[in-house]
This record gives sequence, structure tokens and C-alpha cells, in this order.
Amino acid sequence: MIIDTKRKVIRYIVTTIIVNLLAPLLVYHLMLYKYSSFLSLLIATSIPLFDNLYHITKDKKVDAFGLLMLAGFILSLIALLLGGDENIILMRESFVTGIMGLIFIGSLFLSKPIIYYIALRFTLNEKEKSKKVFEQNWEIPYGRFVFRLITAVWGVSLVGEAVVRLFFLTRLSISSFLIVSQLLLYFIIGGTIIWTIFYRRYAKNKLEQIKN
Repeated sequence: MIIDTKRKVIRYIVTTIIVNLLAPLLVYHLMLYKYSSFLSLLIATSIPLFDNLYHITKDKKVDAFGLLMLAGFILSLIALLLGGDENIILMRESFVTGIMGLIFIGSLFLSKPIIYYIALRFTLNEKEKSKKVFEQNWEIPYGRFVFRLITAVWGVSLVGEAVVRLFFLTRLSISSFLIVSQLLLYFIIGGTIIWTIFYRRYAKNKLEQIKN
């Protein structure tokens, strides 16, 4: 069982690297021999999008990254129609993650932050008892602090990823940026996910102690 799990993880990592990093880079350089840099870049960076759309159709689920790629692709098409250049295509994901980050941060000023509703969406698939526990946690001051802290961390991470990506865009060539930008995305978003998992476990235990 453990061996099978490790193989699945390794297979997922390898596939992700090929689809989101190596394939776009290879397609971009191959198409440069016949097409413009703008069109080559547009097609190369759409590969991860179609991969996500395939999995969304196959699994019948919409994931955040798939929506991110879809939004980015739409922005690229708009840029193409408006006569945009390569930098606009490369900045598309930065615009999307930056806007998402601002939405997270902005929701901190509302009665309930966006993470509350995202967590509630997953809780709706669980038993009624779990829903009640979820609602009870919000009534506890520390519970509200946890939701707002996680929302703030995600907001800062998304905005930070966008800012750092734009910084590298002004310093690197297109080929180098295609590599660095993907590694940056996985590093920041992946790190935030890992932090969320561990902090959620810590907060859950502390909430149980407060209740008792």
C-alpha cells in the first residue's frame, strides 16, 4: 500500500513537471521556427490549461488551479485581440493570482472571510455532525481568529507570488522565465498548502482544548 502511494506521488510529480514545465518550454522553442514569438508563447502556455480541463471533465470536479489557468487563458485571448505582446501573456497568471490575493485580503473586512465559505463548501459533503462542529468553531473567538489568519496568509502568498513573478519577468528571458515562474508558483502555493495543513491540525487540537 505504501509503495503504491509513493508510486502515485512520484507519477504525479513527474507528470506535473512534464505538462507544466518541459512541454510548454519545448513547444515554445519548436514553434519559434515557424511562428511569431507571441503566438508560440500563447500556444505553449495553454498546454497546462488543457491538461486541467481534461482532468476537470474526467473527474467531474472544478479545482482552483484549473480555474486559474482558464482565467489566465481568457486574459491571453483578450490580450491577443487587443494586440498585446509576450509580456502580457507571461503576466496573465500574475494578474489572476494577484487579484485572488486581493480578494482574500479584502474579505478580512467582511463579517466572515472567504476561507470560511471555502471550508464550509467542503464541510457540506460531510455528516451533519461535522457541520454543527464547524458552525460552533466560528462562535469561538479563537475559531474566528483561525479563519482570518488562514485567509490573510493565503492573501499575502498570492499577492506575493504575483509581485515576485513580475519582478523576474523584468529580469529574465522568456525561456528562463517559463521555468522560474512555474517553480515559483509551486514553491509558494505548495508551501502555503503545507502550512495550512499543519496549522489546521494545530488549531483543531487547540479548539478542542478550549471547548473542554
